[in-house]
Amino acid sequence: MREFDLINRFFRRPSPYASGVDVGIGDDGAVLSASPGMDTIVVTDTSVEGVHFRSDQSPHAIGYRALAVNLSDIAAMGALPRWATLNLTLPHADPEWLSAFADGFFELADQWAVTLVGGDTTRGPLTMTVTVGGEVARGASLLRSGARVGDMILVSGPLGGAAAALECSNQANLERVLQYPTPRLMLGQSLLGVATSAIDISDGFLADLQHILDQSGNLGANIDASNLPLFDAAVQSLGREKALDLALRGGDDYELCFTVPPEKLPLMKQLKSDVDSSPICVGKVVSKGGCRVHGIGDRYERSGQGYQHEW
Repeated sequence: MREFDLINRFFRRPSPYASGVDVGIGDDGAVLSASPGMDTIVVTDTSVEGVHFRSDQSPHAIGYRALAVNLSDIAAMGALPRWATLNLTLPHADPEWLSAFADGFFELADQWAVTLVGGDTTRGPLTMTVTVGGEVARGASLLRSGARVGDMILVSGPLGGAAAALECSNQANLERVLQYPTPRLMLGQSLLGVATSAIDISDGFLADLQHILDQSGNLGANIDASNLPLFDAAVQSLGREKALDLALRGGDDYELCFTVPPEKLPLMKQLKSDVDSSPICVGKVVSKGGCRVHGIGDRYERSGQGYQHEW
């Protein structure tokens, strides 16, 4: 299959969401219009077979996840997505695989009114890079650098499910958490003007929380392990100790971790009906000491190390 035939057959389509997209797929570049009074947020993420997804995963799930992990970054900034580009490297052009991949990608794109405006296709090991552009009111972006001593630390949902799926592949609900993460876009919007900092949990809760602490002035955190939300299926299959360890260190959760002043904590109770999320308070920001996890027996302190690529 020729490159442009592939693009036209699977990825070029009219979009009802093209407000702000003056020129999309089909030219040397997309022409985009920014909305007045808004800041543009741009995020990008690469997925590689054997690193970010397994070869036996469905192409529908791979396409969905490739976009979802980027929308999670958009959510952590408090923005809403508008457009995306897709660079797709394929070992061979299998029409059935491509059709399912595109269906998964566009299922999520349609849910959040995201227009695919361009990209590239080439031959090689299966890899995809998605870039997403979003918008947030000027100067209102959620950043990692705003946490303050005394802020409460919250997470948007259960942790460790994706990592647990790799440990026990017979759990269908955990497998879905791994393959179809839910970007918390509405929650991110609701946190504008409320949260002092935010990050999406992709490399592990402790590791990503450490980014907030470092960028907010080398602060510390006290975490109550008993408050950390776990997946029942992970606890049942692996035991609470292992499930807790995966919740602390495991990656690919794509929940949000954020900080709020204590006086704004009551606002979190309203979010369940508003954004279909139930943020849970798991700790408090302190002046120093790194991430200290309480309630896990003799393992009182844990480092903030999560997943990192190594060469």
